[in-house]
Amino acid sequence: MCGIVGGIAERSITNILIEGLKRLEYRGYDSAGLALINAGQVLRERRVGKVINLAEAVETSHISGSLGIAHTRWATHGKPTEENAHPHISGNVAVVHNGIIENYQELKDDLEALGYVFTSQTDTEVVAHLVNDALKSTPSLLEAVRQVVPQLKGAYALGIVHTDHPNELITVREGSPLVIGVGIGENFISSDQLALLPITNRFMYLEEGDIARLTRTSIEVFANGNRVERPVKELDATVSNASKGEYKHYMLKEIYEQPEAIQQTISQALNGNALRPDFLKNAEVDFSKIQQIQIIACGTSYHAGMIAKYWFEQLIDLPCQVEIASEFRYRSPVIVGNTLYVCISQSGETADTLAALRDTQKRAVAKGLDVVTLTICNVATSSMVRETNYSLLTLAGPEIGVASTKAFTTQLAALMLLVLKIGQVKNSISTEQVEQITSELWHLPKVILNTLQHNDSILRLAELFTEKQHCLFLGRGTNFPIALEGALKLKEISYIHAEGYAAGELKHGPLALVDNEMPVVILAPQDDMLDKLKSNMEEVQARGGELFVFADVNSGIKGKDRQHVVHVPNVSAVLSPIVYSVPVQLLSYHVAVLRGTDVDQPRNLAKSVTVE
Repeated sequence: MCGIVGGIAERSITNILIEGLKRLEYRGYDSAGLALINAGQVLRERRVGKVINLAEAVETSHISGSLGIAHTRWATHGKPTEENAHPHISGNVAVVHNGIIENYQELKDDLEALGYVFTSQTDTEVVAHLVNDALKSTPSLLEAVRQVVPQLKGAYALGIVHTDHPNELITVREGSPLVIGVGIGENFISSDQLALLPITNRFMYLEEGDIARLTRTSIEVFANGNRVERPVKELDATVSNASKGEYKHYMLKEIYEQPEAIQQTISQALNGNALRPDFLKNAEVDFSKIQQIQIIACGTSYHAGMIAKYWFEQLIDLPCQVEIASEFRYRSPVIVGNTLYVCISQSGETADTLAALRDTQKRAVAKGLDVVTLTICNVATSSMVRETNYSLLTLAGPEIGVASTKAFTTQLAALMLLVLKIGQVKNSISTEQVEQITSELWHLPKVILNTLQHNDSILRLAELFTEKQHCLFLGRGTNFPIALEGALKLKEISYIHAEGYAAGELKHGPLALVDNEMPVVILAPQDDMLDKLKSNMEEVQARGGELFVFADVNSGIKGKDRQHVVHVPNVSAVLSPIVYSVPVQLLSYHVAVLRGTDVDQPRNLAKSVTVE
């Protein structure tokens, strides 16, 4: 959601900014722009639509500079127009901004009273005018920004340049991610290190409230007005492997990367059919005190948490609650001692989840409660990883497609590892159970690989969806959340209205929607609920619904008139949600391709939701 790239160097950075924006396209955006400082002028280009439109405009205008900022915008305040695109300019100040300035209207009213004229409907433009106004009382750009920051309420990351300061770039982080890329004779900023990996693998991660001044040869970081040191970390260059390769879309590539991603994730914890002694060893004392689990997440990560609830309660007899972060943070939840708060996020920067974590920590301290926090995340350097007591990484590699696939299944694998670890520490799971589940985890990548071999059959099912406008997904037990996830995937990328339900709820409303035009997707693993699920299928067929069934090869479910079946390899009931994620991902992908939508960057959505 929005992307920032900026830098200062001896060389022209025009192409670096453009390339950085291209590498941030996965985050979701509707316009793009850049501003360069050259010969005492601000040179700006902005375009609605894809970064390629901006690149073509820059190539035509031949603008260049060694100091500049660039941005991809996901509209919050004001429609996607060129006037609302970043950077925004006031006098000789140019600003890019991720996040939301919550008190922008109040600030705007004050600035208009001072005679400032606004040319956009954005909240960001107030920052440019405030900095411009502050420079009337100080010649220092850094000092001007310091004066402005206390006036801003909300979440923001800022990049600021000025024609009278051609040798410095000012950046601010408050509630929105920002990293500094450390080069040799050049330094850069970005909202995501991925944008800078082609030019450096050394990064400095700013903390909340940090203000930094970058020159070509120095980086100064200030917190609460004082100079502070932030460590420089070197990132593994393999993280930058984010090309589509032979695949048509990132999403398809990432679906097919799931066997390897899951293998990587479980390998950090397993040694044969047992947990490695060093896996989360530093958390064992805290885990032994835990009396309940509270999972906080959004979107697909929330669905992963729903499945984990079944596992925590069924396998190790530990109470578990799961809540959407955007609700949890605002309903004044009761903070209970001896609770493990688990935050799940692909990026580790999800605004609502991060805010819920921080609020929980503050309230626990205020009440003197002993709580433990843990993040399950795909980004080792993220805010959530840094701000929780413990972290468990999903080693999925970069996920570019907006619709999450491999990040989701690796979250599930990581959650199962966490369940086993806590169960082992609390002696609530037998050695035999651990051995059985770990053995099944080792075989899981092969099962998923075999499931992917049904791609052509799933494509044929997808051809029957192209003219549909609505769809139901049904599952029971641990596959009810997969029904929710399947519906989310279909609506995200194909724009077909889809809903997921617990199949036992059919008679409580959804059955009214079933008719000859309503496709109903069924998830039918070989488990204790299979016979009841078959009864639900009969209910749908009796009302004329058309069934699309992903069924265990041993389920006895066969294809017939208006009942299309793809047989999924046999898998244990406990791990079936991970496997059954794959066919619903492929179905959604193929339907979207056939309908001609933008699979990797669906309309109105962003990969990393860093604002409310």
